[in-house]
Amino acid sequence: MKIIVTGGAGFIGSAVIRRLIGDGHTVLNLDNLTYAGNLKSVASVSGHENYRYIRADICSGRAISTAINEFNPQAIMHLAAESHVDQSIEKPFVFVQTNVVGTAVLLEAAYEYWDKLPGPAKEEFRFIHVSTDEVFGELGPTGEFTEDSPYRPSSPYSASKAASDHFARAWNCTFGLPVIVTNCSNNIGPFQYPEKLVPSAIRTALAGDDIKVFGDGTNIRDWLFVDDHVDGLVLTLTKGRPGRSYNFGGDSECANIDLVNMICDKLDVMKPNPGGNPYRNQVCFVDDRPGHDFRYAINSSRAIDELGWRAEETLNSALEKTLNWYLENPDWLQFSDSYGNRIGMPY
Repeated sequence: MKIIVTGGAGFIGSAVIRRLIGDGHTVLNLDNLTYAGNLKSVASVSGHENYRYIRADICSGRAISTAINEFNPQAIMHLAAESHVDQSIEKPFVFVQTNVVGTAVLLEAAYEYWDKLPGPAKEEFRFIHVSTDEVFGELGPTGEFTEDSPYRPSSPYSASKAASDHFARAWNCTFGLPVIVTNCSNNIGPFQYPEKLVPSAIRTALAGDDIKVFGDGTNIRDWLFVDDHVDGLVLTLTKGRPGRSYNFGGDSECANIDLVNMICDKLDVMKPNPGGNPYRNQVCFVDDRPGHDFRYAINSSRAIDELGWRAEETLNSALEKTLNWYLENPDWLQFSDSYGNRIGMPY
């Protein structure tokens, strides 16, 4: 297939591109290379004859329409987004512009292209809109998000992604564009921008700095290895039903403090502190993030039943693969330009 991937220089987008190229597809990577984008994440496929890259802002209708019409894709996988909650607290309108306006611009460009396709090509075209479980808000001690859970976003980031989900569904319901929406839990794995919890904890631990954790560290997240998520997205592309949505979770709930302690304990074995002190001694707590959701948990039954998908990695195995990669690629933890200035921001 010929597939456009937006945000292909990002964490999940680059993993999608590496998989698609490996599977024999032809891919156009559209990415504006904002601070969290890095073409090193697709360096392994950048010389492949089936790979192309265009630097483009998804808010630029002309640039996006030109790229789509010249490439003639059979599918668009939309992963371009501002994604860090802390950054959204500092710069909310950047998130509105990219995640909301950009998605609407992309949907309209895709619709105008799709509407002119001949019958068979029009029937086969797919638009995969990739989103987050954060749109559903927070859970109490029990329960899981399903595809029918109400939207209750708490942060500017999750609100912007919720809006983008609604626009994607609107273009399906109103205009017939064959859109499929996916929502995933927290991803971990190689090539993640080092502002996020796992690479940040690794970075600060190895640097001998404080490993900062919000509040009392009891907020719970479900963790999904990025390659398992990519498996789900590829299955959505080939087996998903337009107008349908699918949840992808790792079935690996863990409190933030427990995850950080797991990282510390594994680093004690894999790369002991030169001073001999356990990395746990570097953990400290900072003021909680405003609007910090208590718990997320994903029910993936629909993806399992309809797509034949299931996460292969446990949290333990995913974390070990992730740690091994960062220890083998220490320069990745150093390229950050800015981590923001919000008081108490630990990562």
